[in-house]
Amino acid sequence: MVDTNGTFVIVGAGLAGAKAAETLRAEGFTGRVILLGDEREEPYERPGLSKGFLTGAEERDALRVHEPAWYAAHEVELHLGQPATALDRAAKEVRLGDGSALRYDRLLLATGSSPRPLQVPGADLAGVHVLRRLPHAERLRSVLRTLGRENGQLLVVGAGWIGLEVAAAARGYGAEVTVVEPQPTPLHGVLGPELGAFFADLHREHGVSFQLGASVTEVVGQDGMVLAALTDTGEELPAHAVVVGIGATPDTALAEAAGLDVAPRGEGGGVAVDASLRTSDPDVFAAGDVASAWHPVLGRRLRVEHWANALNGGPAAARAMLGQEVSYDRIPYFFSDQYELGMEYSGFAAPGEYAQVVVRGDAGKREFLAFWLDAEDRVLAGMNANVWDVAESVQRLVRSRRPVDPERLADPAVPLDAVLG
Repeated sequence: MVDTNGTFVIVGAGLAGAKAAETLRAEGFTGRVILLGDEREEPYERPGLSKGFLTGAEERDALRVHEPAWYAAHEVELHLGQPATALDRAAKEVRLGDGSALRYDRLLLATGSSPRPLQVPGADLAGVHVLRRLPHAERLRSVLRTLGRENGQLLVVGAGWIGLEVAAAARGYGAEVTVVEPQPTPLHGVLGPELGAFFADLHREHGVSFQLGASVTEVVGQDGMVLAALTDTGEELPAHAVVVGIGATPDTALAEAAGLDVAPRGEGGGVAVDASLRTSDPDVFAAGDVASAWHPVLGRRLRVEHWANALNGGPAAARAMLGQEVSYDRIPYFFSDQYELGMEYSGFAAPGEYAQVVVRGDAGKREFLAFWLDAEDRVLAGMNANVWDVAESVQRLVRSRRPVDPERLADPAVPLDAVLG
């Protein structure tokens, strides 16, 4: 039985945490809701940091999850700039950075993830940037504008989604861009070589240079400023600024210190939760980037770092905290905007787990869908590029777990919803 007059504490004031607080109130919870954030910013959404905000198309107000007055109006106690430093599960207390403690009846961990650092000499120079938080994006936007005005050179380390979106934004400002990536194509671990090559061509057509199959071994600078980067292939690449986008690590330190189960690295390394987003402690839940959740449809544990998982996972965890029956089975989804290309991806196709890629439409005209199929011709994932209003149909194919006819899947004359027969 959930005490409706109890105290629910949410550690992490990002999208997942803010949407969980919203859901608790929407579902009628009348107890205390305390939202703790280690940033001094009110909860905001992160996708714009590498998209609209970075390009200058949006300002910071567009990133907010709620208007500032919303929290007081809904009696959500918002503590900003207040990190949680310890979790005492026996006492049901969260200790804070100022030395105080908060007692909870149920607790949600929505601590997110942190950028993986570049561990080479010179990585601590002032001109080396990461992109995870709003202050990072504000600094980087200013840097890109300056590079554009001065025909400066940006070096991007890592050709994942963040790296490619930063590269596209930098080209929009007029900066020269080189991307260094150890894999043979961009996005190799996410999309495989077939679609990775597609994104390489897209960026090359917009003036981006790639150093593929290479890793940065040193960032060279003087008086704190970046001058160049050295690679393991013997290249010296000039650079006035460096952006590191080599992945993120879930912020599990609080959970680990408290003795909560953490998934192995092969399952994402996040806090291990079941399909109701409950941890190994029945009164502690986890959602968003930090959670490695059992997916009842895909039959595996996943840690998903994308916006939709925070948007939907926070509310799901809130309902589970209230004692409702929850089975969080959303198909993983994310989107990206690069130059004139907009895309959505649904599903999960791990490297080496798919047997073929089926393309529907004209990839040359950049209006197509791509599907990753396993050896039994089941759709593991699908991507729609500049083709809209089909994501739900793609997700139905993934969710069905049924074999499809690859020829019908590739035929634009066959409606997606008819592919299964």
